[in-house]
Amino acid sequence: MKRRTFVQSSLALSTGVLLTNTACTTTQKVTTTLKEITQAAVPTPLKANIRHSVSRWCFGKYPLEEFLPILNEIGIPALDLVGPDDWALLKKHNIDCSMCNGAEINLVDGWNDPKFHEQLIQQYSDMIPKVARAGYTNLICFSGNRRGMDDEVGLQNCVEGLKQIMPLAEENGVIIIMELFNSKIDHPDYMCDKTAWGVKLCDALGSENFKLLYDIYHMQINEGDIIRTIQDFHPYFAHYHTAGVPGRNEINDTQELNYPAIMKAILKTGFKGYVAQEFIPTYENPIDSLKEAIRICDV
Repeated sequence: MKRRTFVQSSLALSTGVLLTNTACTTTQKVTTTLKEITQAAVPTPLKANIRHSVSRWCFGKYPLEEFLPILNEIGIPALDLVGPDDWALLKKHNIDCSMCNGAEINLVDGWNDPKFHEQLIQQYSDMIPKVARAGYTNLICFSGNRRGMDDEVGLQNCVEGLKQIMPLAEENGVIIIMELFNSKIDHPDYMCDKTAWGVKLCDALGSENFKLLYDIYHMQINEGDIIRTIQDFHPYFAHYHTAGVPGRNEINDTQELNYPAIMKAILKTGFKGYVAQEFIPTYENPIDSLKEAIRICDV
């Protein structure tokens, strides 16, 4: 799956080595490997109240073979948005796939338009058993863009299409998860841009194997009222994403969301799924951004 990506010049890293200046004077530099940088990792052990994950695309500059050992060093047990081609590598490094992808067409052509149903039904029918055989649970899907379509019409179209795959998902123990996006900044015209719309879709399908991905960044932009929404609608949420608002960068005090409070609210609901970091790092060493995010969310 291709997301809207932009990579600042500070992210330009070679795949071999990084330069650091930890124990030297300002005129000296020490070359270390990517793995060695993680030795100053998040304090261990983590509290393990939150099941941490991270979206692959945000750190796509790192070869997967190098990135997975870093996750082990930091204490992140899962990776988000990975397709079948890379599952064997995840298993080699004992990293879970917290959100599978690869059945969708793209982010804008989705279940709300009947002209895509035949293709989507075929692709999801192929992918659902693969997810189950791999021992995974979550498979992402998207509503698609409105293109002038009324929201109620789009919702009914989603119901009619998704009902064709839900028996297979239930049989295989796979949860089909539709992501909520903001339509103000990042995904103009996307239909599933409100929690209430997504909840109504879940109710119409009436299956415990269809849930929502509550993206905190996106919903802060479109709706706000994050903690109250989590409290009121948490049974519909099977997965969470993070990022800072505004900017979609680090989740520290340079942005407006109080992530420790949000994580505590999630924990109070009894949530047992994954919270995946999905911010675009700006630090010179992006791994430092990831470590910081894990510390912030480790409540």
